[in-house]
Amino acid sequence: MESIGFTVIGGEEFRWGERTYVMGVLNVTDDSFSGDGLGGDPDLAVARALGFQEAGADLIDVGGESTRPAGAVYGTGAAPVSVEEELRRVIPVVRRLKERLRIPISVDTHKAEVARQAIEAGAGLINDVWALKRDPDLASVVAETGVPIILMHNQRGVDYRDLLSDVVNDLRRSMEQAAAAGVPEEQMLVDPGIGFGKTPVQNLELLRRLAEFKAALGRPLVVGTSRKSTIGVVLGGLPPTERMEGTAATVALAIAQGADMVRVHDVKEMVRVSRMSDAIVRGWSPP
Repeated sequence: MESIGFTVIGGEEFRWGERTYVMGVLNVTDDSFSGDGLGGDPDLAVARALGFQEAGADLIDVGGESTRPAGAVYGTGAAPVSVEEELRRVIPVVRRLKERLRIPISVDTHKAEVARQAIEAGAGLINDVWALKRDPDLASVVAETGVPIILMHNQRGVDYRDLLSDVVNDLRRSMEQAAAAGVPEEQMLVDPGIGFGKTPVQNLELLRRLAEFKAALGRPLVVGTSRKSTIGVVLGGLPPTERMEGTAATVALAIAQGADMVRVHDVKEMVRVSRMSDAIVRGWSPP
């Protein structure tokens, strides 16, 4: 699988194309769609992150605002969180994780001030699920601090003229916006936003066409399918806690389509899925 260079995240070199990296999800919220929110308990957050590290996670993604969408599956969606509340949830956890973890820390936020303080506290990556649409100042924060950013496609509604082209073009605009603020292209990762502003049928189409998506943008590909509602719908209405096998299928097939990083809740199991998939897709030699 063709390499597209490397990115330094939290002092660690992530070499794209050599293997798939696993990002463990750490939700310090009360209303996570996946049922794994830790509320405001830093001790529990640190314990879970250490468990993820032991299970083989390559980095931890801390989120202080639920991205649970509105719709038939989730109802009205998650309530917005103020900057002050998100800081209260996230910053103490990032500080403590920085002291305890050997692996880098990412912060899932679209707010410039949260990103700035999280980076000061020790975060080495920003994961923006709105790709700079909600707070354009975030691009300047990333440029000034020199950390990489994940730009994820998201939109209100599910109307598309041409699904893949529309998603690619929207992210191109976000990449151009980041570049205009001074973010080098080498610091940008892209995510098609499975489960965000898309129907289950559209999500499945994007998963089938991930190789096209990656080729069009030429940046490392991050895929987050873990416990998503599309899996529940396809498998007959399973709740989030029963979607591990479906998640495993999407992770394996995403890796076959070129995923460089997968964002997951069930770290131990998905590390194993990723390693087995890598052995098939990228090659394997006996130790």
